Amino acid sequence: MVANVPKRRILIVEDEQDVAVLIKHAVERGGELEAEIVGSGDGALRVVADRPPDLVLLDLNLPVLDGIEVCRILRSRDESRQVPIVMLTARGAEEDRVTGLDLGADDYITKPFSLRELVARVRAVLRRTASGPEAAQRMYRGAILTVDFEAVAVTVAGGGVKLTRREFELLRFLIQNKPRVVSRERLLERVWGYDRHVDTRSIDVHVGRLRQKLGQASGQIETVIGLGYRFID
Repeated sequence: MVANVPKRRILIVEDEQDVAVLIKHAVERGGELEAEIVGSGDGALRVVADRPPDLVLLDLNLPVLDGIEVCRILRSRDESRQVPIVMLTARGAEEDRVTGLDLGADDYITKPFSLRELVARVRAVLRRTASGPEAAQRMYRGAILTVDFEAVAVTVAGGGVKLTRREFELLRFLIQNKPRVVSRERLLERVWGYDRHVDTRSIDVHVGRLRQKLGQASGQIETVIGLGYRFID
């Protein structure tokens, strides 16, 4: 049965060939993942446009287009907006991490790194973005808000709303947990994936942007002072 499960595809965007090969071997060692290597930012965009992978491991220091620009472009395109991105870079400053995460990266790993930790974090991101028990609900239909979780589509009063991957995952998690109150720490854990480099205040910023885009439906995301947020019908 396991042999019939298709392997998840990882795109390694890394211009240092020896590093890329090491990562590829580590990723493929377990047998459930397969990896492809590309050495430039523009090359990565071409590969993703042709055949979107299940996850992109993205170095920031790349020829032609750097990783930040590649991430920005991937998140702006419909076919790649939902593809998970793990940034892999020697830039360890807080400002660089925040920039990457705000652009829509799902995780941020700094060099030098442990190959075992890298693979574990890749698998963790894949688990968070894969269909599971929480994804059993395929559609939310409210009085004016409709969210199609499979099509990754949101409409308010019949009009389409364009959300970033992070905003969509935030909305999805709140809906799937309605009417329970979800703490900022829980949102960080489930939507951002870890809490070491992202301040909980970042949640408030993203919720504010999400509400702005939802317009008439913004009131369905309630702030529970001192506790977090909840979604109401």
